[in-house]
Amino acid sequence: MALERAKKEAGLCADCQHVRVIENDRGSLFYQCRKSFEDPGFPKYPRLPVRICRGYEADTKAESAD
Repeated sequence: MALERAKKEAGLCADCQHVRVIENDRGSLFYQCRKSFEDPGFPKYPRLPVRICRGYEADTKAESAD
């Protein structure tokens, strides 16, 4: 259920291996794209929900945890 909600809100970032989810003191979540550190063509904090991304790679660890 939580992954479904995240997919709706964040799109592809919800289960991408390049994402770092950051939670602030108020409980807001931010999706940081680690691809942005190696390729400036990727935004550090993409506008959500991300529906198309050339750098998307599914996080296989997230899939096996379900």
